[in-house]
Amino acid sequence: MTNEIKTHERKLFENIDYTEKILRDREFYQCKFMACVFSKSDLIGNSFEDCTFENCNFLMTKIQGAGFRDAKFIECKILGVDFSECNKFMFSFSFYNCHLDYSTFFGTKLMKTKFDKCSLKETDFSEANLSASVFSDCDLTGAIFSNTTLEKVDFRTANNYSIDPEFNKLKKAKFSAFNLEGLLYKYKLDIHYND
Repeated sequence: MTNEIKTHERKLFENIDYTEKILRDREFYQCKFMACVFSKSDLIGNSFEDCTFENCNFLMTKIQGAGFRDAKFIECKILGVDFSECNKFMFSFSFYNCHLDYSTFFGTKLMKTKFDKCSLKETDFSEANLSASVFSDCDLTGAIFSNTTLEKVDFRTANNYSIDPEFNKLKKAKFSAFNLEGLLYKYKLDIHYND
C-alpha cells in the first residue's frame, strides 16, 4: 500500500515545532517556513520547491531522498545535516546568514551556490563540485576541501579557509591578496603584511 502524497502550495508555516517528528510523503511549492524547529526530525523523501526557510532550526535533521530546488535558507541553524543524502535531481540552494557547522556536502553538485555571511565550521565539501559558487563573508574554519572542484569560486571575502591547491581544482578561483595564507597553510610560513 503506497502513501498518498500530500501537496502544500503557497502556504506559510510559522512557529511550528517538528522536533523528532516524522514528516513524509509531502510536497511543498512556494511555501515559507518561519521560526520552525526541525531538530532531529525525519524529512525523508519530501520535496521542497522554491521554498524559503527563515530563522528555522535544523539540528541533525534526516533528509535522505528529500528534494530541495531553489530553496532559500535565511538566518537558519543547520547543524550536522548530511546534504549528500538529498535527492540529486532537486538540489539547489542559497544560504544567507546561516550556521551550517558540521554539515556535509560530500560528493554533491553545488554549482553557483551562494553562501552569504555563513558559518561553515568543519563543513565537509570533499569531492563536491562548487564551480562558480560564492562564499561572501563566510567563516570556513576547519572546512574540508579535498578533491573538490572550486573553479571560478569566489573566496575574496571568506575567512579561515585551508585549501590545498594540489588536491583541489582551483582554476580561475578568486581570492583576496590578504587571505592567501589559506592556500599556503601546509607550508607553515610566517606571512607578514607591510603597512
